[in-house]
Amino acid sequence: MKGWSELADQSECDSSIKTTDRVRLVYGITIGRSAYSFLRGQLEWFKERGYDVTLVTSPDESAKSAADREGVSLTSIPMARELSPKLDLAALISWIRELRKLQPHIVNISTPKAGLLGGLAAWLLRVPKRVYVVRGLRLEGASGLKRIILWCVEWSTHRLATDVVYVSQSLAKEGSELRLVPPKGGWVIGHGSSNGVFAEAVAERAATMDAPLLGQGLSIPTGAFVVGFVGRLNHDKGVDTLIRALSNPYINPKVHLLVIGPVEDSVLVEQLASLSIGVSTVGWTNDVWGYLSVVDTLVLPTRREGFPNVVLEAASAGIPAITTRATGAVDSVIDGETGYLIDVDDSDALTERINQLAARPELAQVLGENAAERARNDYRPEIIWQGLADILEGVASSEHAVRIQHQSVGNGR
Repeated sequence: MKGWSELADQSECDSSIKTTDRVRLVYGITIGRSAYSFLRGQLEWFKERGYDVTLVTSPDESAKSAADREGVSLTSIPMARELSPKLDLAALISWIRELRKLQPHIVNISTPKAGLLGGLAAWLLRVPKRVYVVRGLRLEGASGLKRIILWCVEWSTHRLATDVVYVSQSLAKEGSELRLVPPKGGWVIGHGSSNGVFAEAVAERAATMDAPLLGQGLSIPTGAFVVGFVGRLNHDKGVDTLIRALSNPYINPKVHLLVIGPVEDSVLVEQLASLSIGVSTVGWTNDVWGYLSVVDTLVLPTRREGFPNVVLEAASAGIPAITTRATGAVDSVIDGETGYLIDVDDSDALTERINQLAARPELAQVLGENAAERARNDYRPEIIWQGLADILEGVASSEHAVRIQHQSVGNGR
């Protein structure tokens, strides 16, 4: 095993590290719920590959469940999602203290707060390999001073990393146009996505559910066309656009809405409850795959994404998606083949596409079958994991990852 200081000294000139060294790998992500959802199977795969893996995230039950499921060590550091100088300083000190104990050879960090604090701590401690996985750009939904601050945070986090991985081509393009991509460039693995999808497992879970019984428990009428929304109930996810679409007097009366996800805007919940169509709500759940058994089409009228995993999960269950041409979302659907793309905020187009599928279930079935085939072929988790391993080990090639070039001049929007 090479000494810690020796590895640090070589970090700028030779970032390749061989797995025979029993490499210590730290994964950092802001909240445990994200770790549970986004890292399924990935930590276990790296552990089986010979890495000594530790998950660092905010303390909660989801974090413990994720670590137990993956069979890796867990270190808890409270991190606030929003900017909070006092809490952020305390979290940074904790990051530095924990990384000194762990002495990792590699850190893989993602989500804004863990990305910045973990990246800064790793840079200060000269961790040889610092990989930042960009899962989305919060600044896309911001304006004014907040947007400037978020841009500065992203720019800094990008520069603290030795490697930057974008989870979709459109996200990489947006990063380039915003002049965030570092001079050495960045990466997109495979067709995008941060973890791929366990297509067969999703399909099996959805197929083995007692859909009629579940539908009865959710008060879904027999013969209804179920439109599913999965995600946080907030403005960024386009819930207001969905509400306008379903408030349209021309919406097919067979449509029933199933909402799955945590509430972040109580006003939106009140507006959903006032819809004339039927609405069933489920909070945060670890069994989204099971609930997909009663869904006929997924809707995600989002304003920004990194890459929407839920579209791949729905596709795996043979469910087409209607989503937007927003960053990240546009990569998840082939328009007219695996679902439909609409413009951001276009509630009339969303109404039209929902009605089209509700009136033609055979069309929804064909689109769903195409989506399932794409999920199985293009988004196997092993594709993402191998591409990421190649980047961590300094042997990345065009076989698994695409190099994104630095753009020195952009509009900076």
